[in-house]
Amino acid sequence: MISFELSDEQKELQRLAREFTAKEIVPKAAHHDEKGEFPMEIAKKAWELGLMNTHVPQDCGGMGLGVLDGSIVTEELAYGCTGICTAMEANHLATAPVLVAGSDEQKKKYLGKLVSDFTFAAYCVTEPNAGSDVAAIRTTAKKVGNEYVINGSKMWITNGSVADWYFVLAVTDPAAKHKGLTGFIVDAKSPGITVGKKEWNMGQRASDTRGITFEDVKVPATNLLGKEGDGFKIAMGAFDHTRPSVAAGAVGLARRAMDEAINYSQTRKTFGQPIAAYQGVSFMIADMAKDIEAARMLVWRAAWEIDQGRRNTKFAAFAKAFAADMAMRVATDAVQVHGGYGYSSEYPVEKLMRDAKIYQIYEGTSQIQRLIIAKEIFER
Repeated sequence: MISFELSDEQKELQRLAREFTAKEIVPKAAHHDEKGEFPMEIAKKAWELGLMNTHVPQDCGGMGLGVLDGSIVTEELAYGCTGICTAMEANHLATAPVLVAGSDEQKKKYLGKLVSDFTFAAYCVTEPNAGSDVAAIRTTAKKVGNEYVINGSKMWITNGSVADWYFVLAVTDPAAKHKGLTGFIVDAKSPGITVGKKEWNMGQRASDTRGITFEDVKVPATNLLGKEGDGFKIAMGAFDHTRPSVAAGAVGLARRAMDEAINYSQTRKTFGQPIAAYQGVSFMIADMAKDIEAARMLVWRAAWEIDQGRRNTKFAAFAKAFAADMAMRVATDAVQVHGGYGYSSEYPVEKLMRDAKIYQIYEGTSQIQRLIIAKEIFER
């Protein structure tokens, strides 16, 4: 039997996240956007409430919640500010490779630390000349005795300066191309690591985005994830866990944009009546509502599939592509509903439109999602 009803526990989690967002995120979102300040205090409160790291297994000290549970939380947090949400949710992306391929010892040490201490982690894969083309990575890792020595540069690393440890993808066998990539857990305090300046991005400015340089960084062989050559498979497998949550963030942003458009259209009057009375406006909002609902259903399906232990690659790509494009469209239309006021930073829709764009880019562009979907259709 198919049911779209959330469990009592999921409803309570949703309520907790929604109340936290209204109290702690919405009132402070504009400040963090304007200053680009990392939301350390907000994140600490979320961590104390159990709204961060929900995916950490129970045997590592966590709640062991599913991807669907995490996606419900993410939608609520993103409603308040996706930059602040991304700062808190980046742990999920960094830890997903450990969930996918980590040993019991690695999981207990690195995942357990996230729930026992208020710490962050970061996913270090993207490079200045290797974004969607992961196989173009040039960072190297060479085995020397019982250690690996890593050299190279990463770019656009979320939580780069606040992370306690990194998941790093590096080349161990250049001749093997993507099959020569290997994943490592790297202590952020290791000698030879240089953290670059904070990037001032178009949107999601509360998120800490930086370049990371590795110069003869020594990593113990015990921090190898899986075995040599498994890196690409691990990194891609991690996306099956995280893309539903990223798509949920896009849904949360779009829901906020729609609410702002609804509220404005009911108070703004032209020719003696609210602009909501005109089909030109009301139809735009109707399209927002139906597309948000459709995106949420794709998120829930993608999350539910992997929670059932099934491969969800196609559904995760469905959710990520549709929700990202939808969020950009809805945010743009919300600006349009506001007219000239929508172009002003005095109203939140201007920020929402800037924040929305990155959803079509990070964790695989909308074009990459379509490549994945096509591959799933024609090859599987």
